[in-house]
Amino acid sequence: MNNIDARQDRRESLFLLARLRVDGHDTLYRVKVRNLSARGLMAEGPVEVMRGVPVAVELRELGWIEGTVAWKQESRFGIAFAEEIDPSSVRFPVKGGNSEPLSPLRPGTAPHDPAQLRKI
Repeated sequence: MNNIDARQDRRESLFLLARLRVDGHDTLYRVKVRNLSARGLMAEGPVEVMRGVPVAVELRELGWIEGTVAWKQESRFGIAFAEEIDPSSVRFPVKGGNSEPLSPLRPGTAPHDPAQLRKI
């Protein structure tokens, strides 16, 4: 795959916390996933990596995905996946938890007394 092919993929902007493992190291890093496509992602975090280094990133609902660092700029870096993924699957609710969606406040549940309101 060349850089032109990878940049043509549809990327979804999102904010997702993930764990990252760098090949040859025992440390697990916490990174912020900024965007995601079928072939890779952009992450941000305090990870010292160089272009070409093998890594694995743990994405919810998908588990550990292997890839290679494609680029690095300050605290941001791109990862090209070894195999394509379905990026929409990381947006689904986490399995095993409370599957009921959060409901908005119902009328009458918010405090009416201004003294009870928290000042921001």
